[in-house]
Amino acid sequence: MAQIYETKNFIVESREQPFITREDGGHIRILMKDPVSDRTKLSASQAIELMRLTMLVGEAMQLGLKRRGIDIIRINYEDLGNWAAKKNEKPDLHIHIFGRAKGAKYQPWPEAVQLPDRGTGFYDKFEPLNEKDNKEIRKKIEKLLKEEKYSFERWGIN
Repeated sequence: MAQIYETKNFIVESREQPFITREDGGHIRILMKDPVSDRTKLSASQAIELMRLTMLVGEAMQLGLKRRGIDIIRINYEDLGNWAAKKNEKPDLHIHIFGRAKGAKYQPWPEAVQLPDRGTGFYDKFEPLNEKDNKEIRKKIEKLLKEEKYSFERWGIN
């Protein structure tokens, strides 16, 4: 994991073993600092913070990776947690953010993202976002945070 950004309640990270390889659009995950099982357990302020953060990170990912030469045409947001059951663990709320790139090889647009079990080897050749990608996404987050669209006041966040 490589941390990209954090807020009061959440951490944004790129995945070392992504579900979408870098050239196909990349994979970012948002985790809670104090995990809950699902979104129904969020407070109203946490839910607002999470929605704002998914929008912010999705927009920054699209802008940042385009600047890095990856032609993102769509962002997919996934709220999963099913694989915890395979380990007899309780799921924790986390949001996957998948970039969908034009000309993707393994996860072609506009098909749905495939998420076979890790044991199948499907992801073995997938390349994670690199430090330059993460840095560019972080720069885009910082720039977007200066826009009124993401201001704390607009979102009612203090």
